[in-house]
Amino acid sequence: MTDRKPIRRALISVYNKVGLVEIGSLLHAAGVEILSTGSTAKTLAIAGIPVIPVEQYTGFPEMMGGRIKTLHPRIHGGILADQSNPEHLEQMAQQNIDTFDLVVINLYPFQETVAKNSLFEECIEQIDIGGPSMLRGAAKNHKSVAVISDPSQYPLLEVAMENGGFTYDQRKSLAMATFRKSAEYDLAIASWLGGELGQESEWSGQIWQSIAQLRYGENPHQSAKLYSNTFGMQNGIATAKQLHGKEMSFNNYTDGDAAIRAAYDHDEPCVAIIKHANPCGIAIGTSIADAHSKAHACDPISAFGGVVAANRVVTEQMAVQLSEIFTEVVIAPGYELAALEILQKKASIRILEMAGYSVPTQELRPISGGMLIQAADLINAEGDDSATWTQVSGSQPVSSELLADLQFAWRSVRAVKSNAILLAHSGASVGVGMGQVNRVDSAKLAVSRAGERARGSVAASDAFFPFADGLQILLDAGVSAIVQPGGSVRDAEVIAAAQAKDVPMFMTGVRHFSHS
Repeated sequence: MTDRKPIRRALISVYNKVGLVEIGSLLHAAGVEILSTGSTAKTLAIAGIPVIPVEQYTGFPEMMGGRIKTLHPRIHGGILADQSNPEHLEQMAQQNIDTFDLVVINLYPFQETVAKNSLFEECIEQIDIGGPSMLRGAAKNHKSVAVISDPSQYPLLEVAMENGGFTYDQRKSLAMATFRKSAEYDLAIASWLGGELGQESEWSGQIWQSIAQLRYGENPHQSAKLYSNTFGMQNGIATAKQLHGKEMSFNNYTDGDAAIRAAYDHDEPCVAIIKHANPCGIAIGTSIADAHSKAHACDPISAFGGVVAANRVVTEQMAVQLSEIFTEVVIAPGYELAALEILQKKASIRILEMAGYSVPTQELRPISGGMLIQAADLINAEGDDSATWTQVSGSQPVSSELLADLQFAWRSVRAVKSNAILLAHSGASVGVGMGQVNRVDSAKLAVSRAGERARGSVAASDAFFPFADGLQILLDAGVSAIVQPGGSVRDAEVIAAAQAKDVPMFMTGVRHFSHS
């Protein structure tokens, strides 16, 4: 006994013609009667495969530029009929409707049309109506009908034909894939049209596809998977190619994402080293190897077992440096062959190649009972360029070298968890104070980590100083200039403290909190 259902009659209507002739030939060779529409029928006929045009079967012409062709009772009756229900079969016989055992549909390329920045009217015309209707009908009626909704499923059809048809569980699985396809299609349309109407913020939907099972989550008792966003950013760590090393863990991904974000906040060759979601070194340099050397020097102890991201191809020289340090993950847009050979000698290091990086424009944070969605905190917003800053203390003008260090520190402090203080010198962090519950402790931590390097460095604070006490710690350590957002009710007190030491302080008017 088997629950395989033979395929004797099929309906095929596809926009994407890849593999069409092959499956048409397969079905014809098995004696399957094929009905088809428009260009699909024409393609099959040209290939010498017998096909019955839908309009010949329905007795109703295709019209309205193809908008009306399959929306007919003889088509949908044959798809939706429960073939085990005598009443359905009797009604079909009365109306001269024949059943289908297989429906093969793929949809108009709506997403692709939108991606080409096509005109509104062109996008509207690529909203498929008949295709989703037939797919959903066949998926609902999977008890009687097998449904193929994507060319990637054609090999399943070939195997099924060899074995006498699809089993019930196979048809149910195909139905699930079809409803997911339909949901994704409708979500793309609703999201696009909401954007066209300026109402995208009133409703949000996402489709997440599982692409990897992780060993565990943040802790061993937590299960975890990796998903990619169907409509979102395609260039990022989730889709990076792993060239070598052990499986990526949940924490590897979160730290890796933080490292990428920090490195790509800079236009110059930059390396960021991340540990527990915070930077233990960020630097720019004349080369990527130079940047790595300077970033590592910030905090060599914490860099042990860290995650390293570079915004340039990893060179042989950088690989030699990196090979001397225990590193969990290295991520870069590419690797010189010699560099790859050097790094691959380390059995455990995970080497990821990320072809490109698209900065996310939204951040999603689940909370109990809901979701917070915000625009991403992006660099290059008004206030992130030193030309827009206001100098509120110290001698003027400051040197171009000092201003460049302040600009580097300001771009880098965004990667530090709040409350955040970052000290920098010559395009490299030298001390980082992160994640403290008050700015005084962050300042103390940054100065402590920098040691003697604090003297002459510049400081960036991700938010204003609520009192002068945190700033005073930096001034006493010999910091030569400060950049901060400003906006405290005690700004005058803070400015006075900087002015008393004749230390230049700049206010940006923009803050860069990062809490998670």
